Amino acid sequence: MKNLIIICSVFMIFSCKVSKYKGDSKPVSHKIWDTLLQSHVDGEGFVDYKGFISDSSKLNQYLELLSRNHPNDKYWSDNDQLAYWINAYNAFTIKLIVDNYPVQSIKDIKPGVSFVNSVWDIKFITIEKRTYDLNNIEHGIIRKQFDEPRIHFAVNCASISCPSLSPYAYTAENLNAQLSSAAKTFINNNSKNNIAENNIEISSIFKWFSGDFTREGTIIEFLNKYSNKNIDPEAKISYKAYNWDLNER
Repeated sequence: MKNLIIICSVFMIFSCKVSKYKGDSKPVSHKIWDTLLQSHVDGEGFVDYKGFISDSSKLNQYLELLSRNHPNDKYWSDNDQLAYWINAYNAFTIKLIVDNYPVQSIKDIKPGVSFVNSVWDIKFITIEKRTYDLNNIEHGIIRKQFDEPRIHFAVNCASISCPSLSPYAYTAENLNAQLSSAAKTFINNNSKNNIAENNIEISSIFKWFSGDFTREGTIIEFLNKYSNKNIDPEAKISYKAYNWDLNER
């Protein structure tokens, strides 16, 4: 049974790949989202969801902007597209929490449809002519169309053990620096990872998505790119339990 569950989970992740969209929209500004984040996310990445509720008109304005403008290869650079999808994932996740607030955990939000597996499979996101769920965006677009493991430190699942939600919007111009900063912040956060030279206890993210981090080497080699402490290549690796409680301040 355990093997069957693993096989089904892998199938679901790989089956949600989304085909490229052919359109003629132009890259959008993320200033509204940036303002909302600076107002309602603190320096440690904790979120004031009540503040987002009070600013729901601005949040909806930003989501409507995203919904009217689907990225395409004609006018959007790769960085334009990736910044858009990271911001979209995070903003629509906030929307999901706001619409169901208060909740103890994002996992407490029930799909309400018998064949929908989880909150991440709820198809509540419409962008131009396409309808998505959060899994489509993360696994079908971001992970499949961009060779970028650092995205795991940028997308936020509204939970304590998730990488912190950035208090700034991601932008095409600053994307590389922002992703590197997110990686360093997460890897060196003692509440997310315990790193010593010969023994590391790291986030389960590195286990769940190990293939994304080992395309060019080992997990330890990846960690050493961003860790403040040098990790021995033979260090013992274990994984921390994941806390799905809401990342609310």
